[in-house]
Amino acid sequence: MEPEKFAETAKGFTKSPLGIIALFIVLVYGFASLVVGFGNGLAEHVAPLIYFMVFFPVVVFAGFLWLVAKHHNKLYGPSDFKDEDNFLKAQMATAASLVAATAKQPENSSGVTETQLREIVNVVSSAKRQNKYEKWRTRILWVDDRPENNVYERQAFEAQGMEFSLARSTDEALELLKTYKFAAIISDMGRKEGPQEGYVLLEKLRAMGDQTPFMIYAASNLPEHKKMARERGAIGSTNRADELFQTVMSAITNGS
Repeated sequence: MEPEKFAETAKGFTKSPLGIIALFIVLVYGFASLVVGFGNGLAEHVAPLIYFMVFFPVVVFAGFLWLVAKHHNKLYGPSDFKDEDNFLKAQMATAASLVAATAKQPENSSGVTETQLREIVNVVSSAKRQNKYEKWRTRILWVDDRPENNVYERQAFEAQGMEFSLARSTDEALELLKTYKFAAIISDMGRKEGPQEGYVLLEKLRAMGDQTPFMIYAASNLPEHKKMARERGAIGSTNRADELFQTVMSAITNGS
């Protein structure tokens, strides 16, 4: 292959982790082959090099299997999606939805600040898109007696390929959980059933042995409420849309 063509091909490989691994293997094999074929005075060292060339692909293959089994969602870059433009549009849609969700909070009546915008951009840019194939891993249960209040938040998740089942009460949520498996559960705190109904649902789930990641999305963002939520078995508690998105997506993508 001509050097120019090889350089162009190598540049394409660098766009994703898988391509970098492949490029590394090609280069290692290329140098090893040159040494074996043209090395002078290396007769006593040829055997180790041959053993290396025989067993190196076995080690690489074992490592590749481990990566696919344990960290396959980290092996792809944006260009590995069917349409890179769709990837960018999804990120933009997520950011726009989080900005809209943040703007509707009472404390932001004067508008979203520059600091908040930067935080949202950072959250979206670091988000890992869900690439797991089981259907339940892209499904979230949202429990809230006023689901119309969370439209923008759900749109942020949906732009990343997530789907929602909605429940307006603890009983309705438990019925859905009898039929479907979810990657995460988001719940408000106070409902018509009681002022701490979010915890009531969480306790019932944990008593049943259900360890689905559970996130509280309520009016409070006090440190003591965050601590209490974690102590009761939730992954967090917040009133911020960007924190909700980041915590839940992280729990889903890093879950087993």
